[in-house]
Order: sequence, then C-alpha cells, then structure tokens
Amino acid sequence: MRLLHTSDWHLGRSFHGVSLLDEQAAAIARIVALASEHQVEAVLIAGDLYDRAIPPAEAVALFNDALARLSAGGTAVVAIAGNHDSHVRVSVYDPLLCAFKVTVRGDVRRAQEPVLVHPKGGGAPVAIYPLPYLEPSVDGPALSGAPGRLRHEEVTRLALARLRADLSARPGHRAVLVAHTFVAGGASCESERELTVGNVDRVSVEAFAGFDYVALGHLHRSQQLDGPRVAYSGTPLPYSFSEQDHIKSVRIVELAASPGAPEPAAVQVIPLQVGRPLCTLRGPIEALCSDPAHAAAEPARVRAILTDDALPLQAMARLRARFPYIAELRHEPPQRAHASGDERRRQVRQASSPLALTTDFFNDQQGRPPSTAEAELLEAALAQALRGGER
Repeated sequence: MRLLHTSDWHLGRSFHGVSLLDEQAAAIARIVALASEHQVEAVLIAGDLYDRAIPPAEAVALFNDALARLSAGGTAVVAIAGNHDSHVRVSVYDPLLCAFKVTVRGDVRRAQEPVLVHPKGGGAPVAIYPLPYLEPSVDGPALSGAPGRLRHEEVTRLALARLRADLSARPGHRAVLVAHTFVAGGASCESERELTVGNVDRVSVEAFAGFDYVALGHLHRSQQLDGPRVAYSGTPLPYSFSEQDHIKSVRIVELAASPGAPEPAAVQVIPLQVGRPLCTLRGPIEALCSDPAHAAAEPARVRAILTDDALPLQAMARLRARFPYIAELRHEPPQRAHASGDERRRQVRQASSPLALTTDFFNDQQGRPPSTAEAELLEAALAQALRGGER
C-alpha cells in the first residue's frame, strides 16, 4: 500500500504580517496532484492543520476544499489535531466525513479506533491509528484514571498501550500511527511552539515500537529518526527564517506486503518546490542595494542584517526598492557584532533615547519620518508607557 505523509500545514499563518494563504493553496494543489500521480491510497496529515485554534474562514475553506479534492480522487484522508488546533473544532464533523473516507480525529478517546484502508491490489487492510496531540494535564488523568500531571512520554505510552491492545485483535494487519509530538533526537527550529519548558516534552523513539510506519507532525524539518520507519514530513512551506535552508517536501511511503516484514517501509521524499523562498543578507546598506551578487534574492522574502556603523535613514524603504518582499531588518554594527545578547541590548539602550529609538523604528517601517501630529502621538504614547512601567 502506498501512503502520502504530510503535516503542519498551519493554514491561516502569516509571515511577518503577510498572508501565506495563496502559497498554502499552491502547496495543497501540489500535494493533491502528487497523491493522484503516485496513486496513493491514503493521505496522512499529522496535525497542526491550522495555525491557531480559531482559524480564519479562508483557511477553513481551503482545508475543506483540500479534503473534497482528495476524496473525489478516491484517496482516503486521515488527519489529526495538533497543538495549534482546537481538538473539538477540527473534528466536529468526523462521524459524518467517514462516509467519504475522510477522518479528522481530535478526540484521544477514539485513538484506538483505527481507520481500515483496504489495498486496491488486495490483501489484508492497513490499520491507521490517528493519535491527536496529547495534553498531559488533560489527557493524562483521562488515560490513567488518576489525578496528577504526567510527562509526555508517560501519557503517550498510555495511549499507545490502548492502540496496541486493539491491534493485537487484528492479526495480519499492518499498522500505521499518525501522531503529533516531539520525539527525542528530532531537530527543531524557531517557528515551532514549545510544548513545555525544558526537555520534558520529549518522547523516546522506543515508545513507537511495533508500528510499520509512524507519520509524525510538529517539527518543521523533514527528518527520520529510526531509519525510514519513524519520520517527520515537515511543513509544506517555510514559516520562519530558521527554515530558509529546509527542503520542503512530502513523503511517499510504500508499506511492506505483510506486517513485521524484515524490510522497512520504502520512502521517497519529494520536494514540493512551491512558495516564495527565504534569504538572509548581511552587509552595509550600499552593498545590499547595489551589488549584482544579490540579484537572486530580489524575488525572495529577505531578512537584511545591516552592518553599517549607524542605522541608515529610511533603511527599510531603500531596501524595499530593490527587495520588494523584504520582511525583516536588523542592525548589527561592527562594534556589537561579537557582543553577547545582553550586552548588545545594553548598547542599543545607551545609544539613543527611547523617543529616538521609537522614531527610528517608525522611519524604518514607513519609509518616512513621522508628521508633526504623528510625532506628538508617539511621544504621548511613549510617555504613558514609561509612566506605567514606574508603578
């Protein structure tokens, strides 16, 4: 049986205030096309369907359209709620959608109810277990029957024990797990929401023993943790500059013919190649604005790190004239280049008054100095903020 593994669509997300919905629609169109091209029998979406618990209407419409297009192509869909999703909202129509071979599971109490997908070529069905993101403070007591907060590892093992109990009653079935969690050994990046403080959110790879394939979501980089058997597909688009070097992709998974076969699942990682690329440029503003070597960055979303001794006037406006999709501007002059974070912040505070810093920020964002009325409003707002901090 052939599966397509994707995750972390984060529909409705913006990038430095710019909507990504059109690029997300292009990524979904590419995924739908790949599902048809590779004749996959199920698409697995491993959580974080939306970027927030109450997504915008446009994001909901895009997700509904994706489900309809996949279902119309004869492909089963198994999706789960991630830590960004409202478990209740995303799965409210799950009992109805199952008639169309679509499962959107948010209720952990139903995780041991697999989606049975029958191979088109015949043979035993594949049991796909949708395990939504587990919140230890809520799901721990529900699974253990006792009060008290459990670690992610503990609550995950409790849930998996229920899944394995169901699987033991299904001899001859291959088993696939769809889960949203942080597995120890995975590489994270800045755009992921922390699940806990420290490393207590980590779940060991050993916890997922016994499944023919584990389709993971949460980490934004495509990576595998136990050969091809336990893997993250990563996001379809980059969602922060920490992801600018990621190759965004999906995984086409070919399961072995029988459960527990010695050969692992065969996996093909297919780049999506959609969306605007990201690029970080560093140097003085004159070089960034004129050097032909930076021409390739002009259509990209740019993070510019200026190394001029002083922050140039109207720096953002000047950079935007060449890089129309510039998203972020930083100033790291040479005298601060090697300073620690705390030291750098101290130098910035000493360099200018709060009003001057606020005015400089306005210049950078608007590409012009504030008018008299705007300057008065900035000064009044800053004075009120400073008075509030003295209480």
